[in-house]
Amino acid sequence: MADLPVMLGPRRTWSLAPRAPVSPQLADAAHSLGIPERLLHVLLTRGCDTPEALRSFLGDPVRALHDPALLPDAAAFRDRLVLARSRGERIMVYGDFDADGLTALALMVLALRAFGLEVEPYVPTRLADGHGLSIPAVERALEAGCGVIVTVDCGTSSTDEVATASERGIDVLVTDHHHVPDRAPGAAALVNPHRADASYPDSRLTGAGVAFKLAQLLLAGEPPTRDAWLDLADLAAIGTVADVAPLVGENRGIVRLGLDRIHTSPRPGIAALLAAAGLPRERLDADAISFAVAPRLNAAGRVGDVTLAARLLLATDAAEAEGLAARLEEANRTRRDLTASAVAEARDVVGDPGEAPAVVVAGEWPVGLIGLIAGRLSDTLRRPAVVFSTVVDPWRGSARAPTGTLDLAAAFAACQRHFLRFGGHPEAAGCDLLPGAFDRFRSDFISQAASAPRRPAVADLVVDVALPAADVDYGLLGELARLEPVGVGNLAPVVAVLGATVTRVRAASNGHCQMTVSKGREVLDVIAFGRGDLVASVGQGDRVDIVARLATRRFGGFESLQLELVDIATAGLWQPAAVPERHEPGTAGPPAPAQHPALVAAPEIAS
Repeated sequence: MADLPVMLGPRRTWSLAPRAPVSPQLADAAHSLGIPERLLHVLLTRGCDTPEALRSFLGDPVRALHDPALLPDAAAFRDRLVLARSRGERIMVYGDFDADGLTALALMVLALRAFGLEVEPYVPTRLADGHGLSIPAVERALEAGCGVIVTVDCGTSSTDEVATASERGIDVLVTDHHHVPDRAPGAAALVNPHRADASYPDSRLTGAGVAFKLAQLLLAGEPPTRDAWLDLADLAAIGTVADVAPLVGENRGIVRLGLDRIHTSPRPGIAALLAAAGLPRERLDADAISFAVAPRLNAAGRVGDVTLAARLLLATDAAEAEGLAARLEEANRTRRDLTASAVAEARDVVGDPGEAPAVVVAGEWPVGLIGLIAGRLSDTLRRPAVVFSTVVDPWRGSARAPTGTLDLAAAFAACQRHFLRFGGHPEAAGCDLLPGAFDRFRSDFISQAASAPRRPAVADLVVDVALPAADVDYGLLGELARLEPVGVGNLAPVVAVLGATVTRVRAASNGHCQMTVSKGREVLDVIAFGRGDLVASVGQGDRVDIVARLATRRFGGFESLQLELVDIATAGLWQPAAVPERHEPGTAGPPAPAQHPALVAAPEIAS
């Protein structure tokens, strides 16, 4: 008796995104925007279920922007700066040392200068200033003769520092997007869409996003160029993506505007940064910002001259920008090396966390690296992580949590009796710890994590489009490209490629696997990151279903379609609903095996 063929099962549960009915009005709007039916169903699953939502998502990105006057204290913010302009007052712009705060600082500096104000940028250091407005900055503002401090991406929790500035005769205008504590600062304006009394339509803005909206508030209608604020969208886009904000609603509009600015006419600092990183500007996307641009901007505040990134973003001379970008590139290489050793040390300190709902560790790590360490621990251990640096007094802490688990802003607020100061948002937070409070904080924080809902270790894999391998082509790639920019809240589309025949399998470096599969007379390249096991479990001639992200590959001057594998199974194990039948020429296709329990078809959504 012949051996039965070995079935390759999936690692995750596959399900086809539900299909909702399309109203005549929605169909008309889709037709006017040139949206094919296949793409329309993908857009429906992403909340584009009205004609206006479709136009906002795919039409002119300016349509996605809201009236900045709706931001809380927007009028007070503008009025105080109009007064400063009439008085000839100097303004300090106080930023933050991460990519969101740095781009917000550059954006606000440029906007205020365009508004006719004399501006002094202040980039805080992690050691001397820490998170939020600092007393050294207030002292510097006094020395420089500044009558106003504008904070960007911080300040909401700086109650004492704002009070000190007010007592010294300086008005503070806080612009921020972080959690608003019960005791908010008594600032001359507190522009934060998360205020309890805010009625702004979209609270998901980042620090750079809030700064961009305030630039719009100040500059829209101002001579000589009424749309000068739009030229600042590149900085807002980088800050938005770097801060891992959802790329939906107004954030999507901002990032689309910013990427277009970078593709066509990048400012000198950004052009130099991209050139130093080897990134062609015309192909820059949100993914490249996340993994290449943001880390380089962050590097200066972690291991080098903290002002380096801000000076680069504000540079107007190409030669100066090229030199700054080279220094930033070197700082990033140093940051990578230091981070690798620090993460290894921290992992040894953690040991086996078992079923602990969170990890809290302290060690002699540089303050500039603790956020990265916390992020790596959170990613690998799939739970919240807080890392303290003991090389400063008070101890400085940084926290990260996987999406959808513990709300760090709320957890830190519940633990605030242990802090000198703190701030953050749901997935990232920071603090200065009171002396001797480490053990008490760790106990309270782990209790907070224990009471939070736990996510499944592996989420279901939702397929946007399922189709026979023969139908995968550049037309499909072009349709799905209209979903860009993709990221949090608007994930890269996932395609189920059904009935592909494996023609080649080989091991690649770093535990990856490369395959070639046929789709009739043509082939597709497949890259399977971290799936070196497939070299032994998949062979030439196997028919498989592949769930993947569709991309292009350039090599030797040629371009080809490539599947970035997410999961794989023996062909026919999954039986999705409503997929057109299509077989390779000359074949009838194999009989469908029994349904695998990890593969489910799509439900229909009733109207």
